[in-house]
Amino acid sequence: MLDPKLLRESPEVVRAAIAKKHLDVNLDAVLALDTAWRAQLQEVESLRGQQKAANTAMAALPKGSPEFLAKVAEMKAVSASAKEKDAALKETEEKWKQAMHTLPNLPHASVPEGRTPEENVVFSTHGDLAALSPVAVPHWEIGGFDRLFDFARGAKVTGAGFPFYVGDGARLVRALLQFFLDEDVQAGYTEVAPPIFVNAASATATGQLPDKEGQMYETTPDRLYAVPTAEVPLTNFFRDEILPEETLPVRRCAYTPCFRREAGSYGKDVRGLNRLHQFDKVELLKWVHPATSYDELDKLRDDAERLLRKLELPYRVLLMCGGDLGFAQTKKYDLEVWAAGQKRWLEVSSCSNFEAFQARRAQIRYRTKETGKPELVHTLNGSGLAVPRVLAALLENNLQPDGRVKIPPALAPYFGKEFLSFE
Repeated sequence: MLDPKLLRESPEVVRAAIAKKHLDVNLDAVLALDTAWRAQLQEVESLRGQQKAANTAMAALPKGSPEFLAKVAEMKAVSASAKEKDAALKETEEKWKQAMHTLPNLPHASVPEGRTPEENVVFSTHGDLAALSPVAVPHWEIGGFDRLFDFARGAKVTGAGFPFYVGDGARLVRALLQFFLDEDVQAGYTEVAPPIFVNAASATATGQLPDKEGQMYETTPDRLYAVPTAEVPLTNFFRDEILPEETLPVRRCAYTPCFRREAGSYGKDVRGLNRLHQFDKVELLKWVHPATSYDELDKLRDDAERLLRKLELPYRVLLMCGGDLGFAQTKKYDLEVWAAGQKRWLEVSSCSNFEAFQARRAQIRYRTKETGKPELVHTLNGSGLAVPRVLAALLENNLQPDGRVKIPPALAPYFGKEFLSFE
C-alpha cells in the first residue's frame, strides 16, 4: 500500500505512476474518499473531545444539581451523535482501505517507459546459442517424453496443466529442487518449509489481493488460497512484527508447489512444460534496510543467475518496462533461458523490489538504532528457480543424437546419472 501522506501531498506523483504502469485506476475517486474519511474522522474526534470536556465539567458539579442534570442531557445527546458518526466513519474507513489497495506501487526512476512486453529492455545476455544441441526439438516432441512426463493421465485425474512426473522424470525434478536449495543456502539464505495455503490477510499483504483473485485457487468454506508462489507465506512470516535493525538483511529460501489458474492462457505458449497450473519452484526472499534495497536487488538477481550459469543454460536478463512491471513492484528483472528446440526465450525467474509497499500492508518494521522508532522494511523476492521451464530448456538444449539428454555436470551428482533416458 502507498503512504497516505504521499497521496495527499503529491497526488500528481501517484497519477504519473498509474500512467507509467498503464493501469486503469480512478485516482480522483480515491482522493475524494480520502477527503471524506478525514472529514468524518475530524468530526468524530471533535465529538469525543466534547464528551471528555463534559465529563470533566460534570465531575466538578454537585450530583443532582440543575447544572449537573443539564450536563447529563448534553452528554446523552453528544454520545448518541458520536455513536452514529462513528458507525458511519467505520463504514467509510473500510471503503477507504479498499480504495487504497487499488493504487499501484510507484515505479523506480530507472524503469523504462513502455506498455507491452516487447518494450522491455535487454539488460544482459549470457551463453552461446550456437553451442547447443544441433538435434534439438521442442521437448514434448522428444521420443518417449510422455513416459516420464504424463500430461494425459494428469488431465484425467485433475485437469490440463497438472502432469504426472514418472520415474526419472520425477527424479530429475527432485534433483533440480535439491540443487537449487543447496545453492541458495550456500549463498546465505535460510531454508524454510512454509504452509502451502494462506489466508486472505496474507494474500492482501503481498498484493495478490485484490489484484489477482482470478489467478488463485480458493478453498471453501475456509477461504484459504493455494499459494501461487512461496513469496506469499514467506513475506508474511514477519507480519505485524518489529525486527532489530542489526538483523537486516534477513534472507530466506523456500520450496513449494505453486498453483495458478492462468486464466486466459492459450496457444503455443502453453505446450508441454511451458505453462502449468501446478509447478515446483524455489523462492528467494529478503527483508532489507531501505538504504540498501537496490544493492540487494542486484545481489538477488545474481543469486538467481548463478544457478543458470552452473546449469550451463544460455539466458538473458530483461529490465521490465512500466506497462509490464506489475502492480506491486517498483523494479523488476526477468531471467529468461533459451530453449533450443522451440527457438524461444522462456521466463524462469522474476527478481523484484517492492520497497515498503508490502511491508506497509503487512506492518513489517525494524527498530532503528539511532531513534529507537519503528520504520518499514523493504521487501524483495525472486525465483531461485522455477522448475518446469528450466527443465524444458535442459531437455531441449542437451538432447543427444541417440535420444538421451546429457545432464549438466553441476546437476549430475543430484540426479545420480550423466544422462536421462526416455526408454
